[in-house]
Amino acid sequence: MEKIVNGVLNFRQNIYPTCKDLFGTLAGGQNPDVLFITCSDSRIDPNLLTGSDPGDLFICRNAGNIIPPHSNETGGMTASIEYAVALLGVRHIIICGHTDCGAIKGALDLNALTGLPHVKEWLGHCRSAMEIVRERNDIPYDQCVGPEHLNEAIEENVLQQVQHIRTHPAVAAKLATGKAHIHGWIYDIESGSIRCCDHNDTQFREFDEQYADVIRNLKS
Repeated sequence: MEKIVNGVLNFRQNIYPTCKDLFGTLAGGQNPDVLFITCSDSRIDPNLLTGSDPGDLFICRNAGNIIPPHSNETGGMTASIEYAVALLGVRHIIICGHTDCGAIKGALDLNALTGLPHVKEWLGHCRSAMEIVRERNDIPYDQCVGPEHLNEAIEENVLQQVQHIRTHPAVAAKLATGKAHIHGWIYDIESGSIRCCDHNDTQFREFDEQYADVIRNLKS
């Protein structure tokens, strides 16, 4: 806890005073433009990765950056998505997976998670991604998807979670009226690079290629 306590002291003494006006504005409410859904993995820092300030991102985190398909059963992800999209009016939704994801390692072989029943049930929302990887690689059903397919599974999981979030009524309504856009990201922890897709894609592209128009405008 020493590092955490020291960090709070530093924030209070050195960081907060320099951002006092920003926090004063945020004290009255939030108006984020982006819903950022990512893994709970401690190596992922959405604000550091995107260079964003407090108030810019509405962040949801869970093991495996999973979005259960919409149902009448209320859950934390369902409520958070509805709140961000319908009430806060975010215009962009980023679903960010990452390399070396422990959750996806677990999803490769759910039968190995017998001592973690809640984790096993949660990772069941990755099943479609795992079955696609299995079918694509002709893996027999009496075998688990092997670790050599981890990166493929991580990418496919993001693609499937992009499809899951489209089933949420608030998101479907905004997509239909062009008021929201979904982005799928894969963050490479070692290289710092990001590969991307949008909600109509089945393949990932390099960040600079995906956002070439935005980058061009920034440079002009």
